[in-house]
Amino acid sequence: MATKKVTVTIPEDLLDEIRTDAAERGLSAYVAEALRFKRDRDRLLELVEWLQEEHGPVTEAERATALEGLEDLDAEHERRQAARKRKAGEAA
Repeated sequence: MATKKVTVTIPEDLLDEIRTDAAERGLSAYVAEALRFKRDRDRLLELVEWLQEEHGPVTEAERATALEGLEDLDAEHERRQAARKRKAGEAA
């Protein structure tokens, strides 16, 4: 993948925090990942706007159903992570 060097200005306190979090994979990789995440979020928000234009706003009942689904996904994610950790501990 081609890369290009750019100059950006970041508040010093934020940069200090990011450098701590990004130490293992590097600042450039951390920033690229954050920019991809932001771009994807912006695209999702645009999709939500299009869907609301076509189908109307999300109702409270639909929102509650979606949040329940997210809670279920979070619980499953935590269950799978715990299982992986147990397996890793057994293999060690």
